[in-house]
Amino acid sequence: MAHGGYQGWGPANGQPQGGGAPPPHPGTNHPHIPAPYAPPNPYPNPHPYPPHPHPPRPARRRRTLWGFLFVSPLVPVIRSARRRAEAIFNQPGAGRVEDRLVTQVQLWRAIVGAAASLLLVYAYGADEGWSGVANDGVVKLILAPLLLIFTGPLVVLGFIRYAPADQRRVLRSRLRAPLKAVGWYVGILVGVVLVLVGSALLLKQNYGTLLNGLVALVLLIGLIWLLPFLAFASAYAARYAFNTSNVHAALPAALTVVLVWELMLCSVALDGGLPHGPPAAQWGAILGGPVSVTAVALWELHRMRTRHGVRIRT
Repeated sequence: MAHGGYQGWGPANGQPQGGGAPPPHPGTNHPHIPAPYAPPNPYPNPHPYPPHPHPPRPARRRRTLWGFLFVSPLVPVIRSARRRAEAIFNQPGAGRVEDRLVTQVQLWRAIVGAAASLLLVYAYGADEGWSGVANDGVVKLILAPLLLIFTGPLVVLGFIRYAPADQRRVLRSRLRAPLKAVGWYVGILVGVVLVLVGSALLLKQNYGTLLNGLVALVLLIGLIWLLPFLAFASAYAARYAFNTSNVHAALPAALTVVLVWELMLCSVALDGGLPHGPPAAQWGAILGGPVSVTAVALWELHRMRTRHGVRIRT
């Protein structure tokens, strides 16, 4: 028969003619019929494209040879100078009153005062710019202990004179620590000046390259410790008023008031007039520091009297 079954299922395909079973659907499974042909997967991997590698992390910046040779050795030297200056100019005696609240208020007053000064300079400028501000800070750092050395004895003698007669001898016996601190400061200041002047004179004679090199090396080694020691000594001497709390607990606060007004007068005299800006900003820059320091010092004396029982005449 020409048409005895489905197309493609007959004698031409080598199968018996007649109504046989139709071929199974490609989706069905039969144990004797092979699976239909499937083309190979063009992307055998689930991710045909390799993932992009993460960019390498930048390596940590290694310390340069310059920092290792010159910066690292200075750290222990500066720490040694600071510890020595603190041991000399910060000697707590029997008369010192430690009040954490007063210390915190003094710290915040200093921070706010410095920020206000920088803001005024930023807004209205200065004669010599920021370099002039830095130089003014260094001058005040050195000038403060010197003013205390010259005017501090008058305040101390006034305290002793104002004390009752039976206590004056006791107060005079406590002057050893302040005098020792003053001697140390004068000695280190004179030592720095002598080292600088002597080295300049030796180098000026030009005794030869070798001798000049040795002198410069000794000068460098000496100043590496002397200059930080002088800076820390000036800061501690001004902060603790040459250990005058050993004489009387109220003396550092009183000396601070005298010192801050002296520095204000010296600043006006050295700068040659008022700072830049409108009149309100000028007088604020001039009087802001002394007035705020005086207010904090008077409050400190009030707390000494009310909280710790410390009075000027006792």
